[in-house]
Amino acid sequence: MSSQGNNSDDSPHGDFFSTIPNFTNLQLDIVGFLAILGEGSVLANAQVSTLSKWIFLPRLLPAPQALLRPSRPTKLDQEEGYVTSVVSGNHRDQLNHIGHIVLQPSSMKEYDVRCVKVTRKEKGKAPIVKARVKSYLTINNLLGCACSIAILVLSIIWEDGMAIISVCSLSLLSTIIGLGNYWTLKLPRRYTEGEVPQGDVVIRHPKGSFLVVECDEDIAREIFFAPENIEYLIEHQHIYRLLSLAGSMLLMAGVICLANCRVRTQTCFAAAYMILNAAYWIVAAFPARLHWDTSAFEVHKARLSTCDKSDKHFTDHNKTFTEALWKVIVATKGEIGWVRLGGAAPDTAGWNAWLRAASDAVKASNRGHPVAYYNHTDDMTEYKVPDWNPQGNLGKYLNNPDFKAPDTPMEHAPETPVAYAPDTPATSTSSRPDGPLNRNPTAAVKDMYNQHKQAASTTASISRHS
Repeated sequence: MSSQGNNSDDSPHGDFFSTIPNFTNLQLDIVGFLAILGEGSVLANAQVSTLSKWIFLPRLLPAPQALLRPSRPTKLDQEEGYVTSVVSGNHRDQLNHIGHIVLQPSSMKEYDVRCVKVTRKEKGKAPIVKARVKSYLTINNLLGCACSIAILVLSIIWEDGMAIISVCSLSLLSTIIGLGNYWTLKLPRRYTEGEVPQGDVVIRHPKGSFLVVECDEDIAREIFFAPENIEYLIEHQHIYRLLSLAGSMLLMAGVICLANCRVRTQTCFAAAYMILNAAYWIVAAFPARLHWDTSAFEVHKARLSTCDKSDKHFTDHNKTFTEALWKVIVATKGEIGWVRLGGAAPDTAGWNAWLRAASDAVKASNRGHPVAYYNHTDDMTEYKVPDWNPQGNLGKYLNNPDFKAPDTPMEHAPETPVAYAPDTPATSTSSRPDGPLNRNPTAAVKDMYNQHKQAASTTASISRHS
C-alpha cells in the first residue's frame, strides 16, 4: 500500500501534525501488536479481577487474549506450606489461597514464629470473600474505559471509520471476556448448631518458619481445609467456548482495523496501550491482599514472650529450626501430635523423646502459671515461654547412643499420635494402613525403638533441621 493511500489527507496544512517532518509518512501498522502485549501483568491478578463486576465495563484491555483460554481454572491457586490442625487431625500439603491472603505468612523469614487469632466478624453468617470495590484494579478498569471513550470521540471528530470500528471492537471484547470469566466464591457454611470446637492450626513453610493460628473449627475449615471451588456465571463449557470464539473474532477485527486507521488515531492507540501496560505492571507489583476484600474475618495479633516487641507483627526470630519448633509447641500449649502428622520433625527415637520432654516442660510450667494469658496492657494474647533449653536437650537425646525410647505411648499427643516420615507427610489420618484406626500407639513407639540403631544414617538430615 502506498504511504499516501490511507494517510494522504490525514494532516491538513498548518495543524500541529504538519509541523513534524514527514509525519504523514510514518508507518504505524505495527501498533496493533501493542494491543496484545503485556500478558504477564494481566494474568498476575486475573482471578481477583474477574471476581469483580468491573470486569463487565467496556474498555481497552492490554493482552485480552490472555483471558481467552480454552478452559478455565476450577479452583484458586494454592501456595506453598504445610497446614496442620493441632486437635482435629486435618492436614494439607498446600495452603489455600484465601488463607494466604488473610494471613500473608510468606512474608516471614527463616525460622520465624508468629502467632495470630482469627475470628469471624459476623457470627452465624457465611463469610463472603470478594474483590475490593475500591482498589488499584478498579482504577485500571476506569483508566481503560476513559482511554476507550477518548479515542472514540477523537475518531468521530476526525471521521476515521476504521478507528471507530477498532475501538468499539476492542472495548466490547472486554465485556465478552467478563461474561465468560466472572465467578463467585462460596465458602462452606455450618448448618448444625451447638458449641464449635477449637480448630487451632499450625502453618509450616519449607524455609522453616511457623505461623500459629488460634481459631475455631469453622474458620479452620473455611480458609484452610475446604476446597476453594470456583462457580462461574456461565457454567457450561460449550457456551464459554462460543464466547471465546466471539471474543477472538472481535480481537482480530479490532487489530486489523487498527492497522488501517489514520496515523493520528494510531498514535492515540499507541499512547493508550503504553499507558495501560505500564499501569497494569505497576499494579501487578502490589501485594495481592490489596485487591481482596477479606473484611469478613478479623485477625488479632498475639505474641510469644520472647518475640521482638518492636516488630509490628510481633515476630519471634530464632537461629535454629529446633528453637522455632520449641516455641510453636509452647504456643500450642504442649500439644505434639501435630508435629508427627505434619512431618515437622524427623521420625527417630531421639526426636520423639525430645518432643515428649518439650511437651512435659510446657505443661509443667502451665500448672504454676498459664502459658497462654491475656495481656490487658497490650490488648492481646501472650504465650509465656518456659526456661528450657531446646537445643541442649535435643543434643542430649541425639548424641546418647544408649538412649532407649520408653515402652509407653506418647501420652501428651491427641487422639492421632502416629509417626509419619517427614518426607511423606500424611494427608489423611484414617486412610493410611498405619493410621490411628489400624495401628496401636504403643506398637508405634516399639517400632521406633527397634529402628533407633538406624538413626546414625539420618544424622546429616537431623543436623540440617537442628
